[in-house]
Amino acid sequence: MDKEKFFISRFGNKHIGDDAAVVGNYLYSNDAFFEDIHFKRQWMSYKQIAIKSMLVNISDAIAMNAKPLYVLLTVAIPKKMSYYDLCELSDGFKEVAAAYGCEIIGGDTIKGDKLQISITVISYSKNPLTRKGLKHNDLVAFTGSLGQSKKGLEKLLKGEKLPSNHRFMKPDLRSGFIYDSSRYLRCGMDISDGLWSDFDKMLQINRKGFKLLQKIPQNQALSGEEYEMLIAFSPKNKAKIFNLAKKHRVKLTIFAKITQTKRRLKYKSHHF
Repeated sequence: MDKEKFFISRFGNKHIGDDAAVVGNYLYSNDAFFEDIHFKRQWMSYKQIAIKSMLVNISDAIAMNAKPLYVLLTVAIPKKMSYYDLCELSDGFKEVAAAYGCEIIGGDTIKGDKLQISITVISYSKNPLTRKGLKHNDLVAFTGSLGQSKKGLEKLLKGEKLPSNHRFMKPDLRSGFIYDSSRYLRCGMDISDGLWSDFDKMLQINRKGFKLLQKIPQNQALSGEEYEMLIAFSPKNKAKIFNLAKKHRVKLTIFAKITQTKRRLKYKSHHF
């Protein structure tokens, strides 16, 4: 068991195990976005940092078929940041909040040696899409194309620059497709730690195995921070789901089928 799984296991309860904790019709999610852990300051403008930190948090709500309502921000502000920098940062937060119809209602600010952001999103759903519920013969698919985030990170680590619309800089969330198709989906989660890592989480929580239907290159399967969707559904709903994917111009790739075996995936954790 890696350190992340071990630590989470210390707080085991019915609310833990999905992209967000479901309490009644409300969902609560939180993610950190820390300098020199998730990004380097020279890679992104302050506005880009704020935009990505908000998007990766709102992704958890969308992954569970929830509408984000409120946001709480905690920001550690380095002394070197100017008032102009703070305006850039706040503009990025506000831009994403406005785009997804949610409101920033509070949080905390502290002094820090590095820029560190922690965001809590409160969202609402009458029918949350969870990681549980896989059944034998269900089909498993992912949206979009994988691998670009890993390629982008490798370029940044070499000192190269990325365009502002690159997936690593600004993930493309699939809200319209998920909201429309959720009634036909069995399970879902966003791909934040890599396809193999996140698919393995889904398999473990459901105690199922899988059969690969097509080969996925390792550079795609192990690419983290993609924020595409991993979904599972009954074969009888395949046509409906693909029609909705076409409507929202979302590429959909079926790569596996659920089985009763205990087959697991080999991957390396992105967290430690």
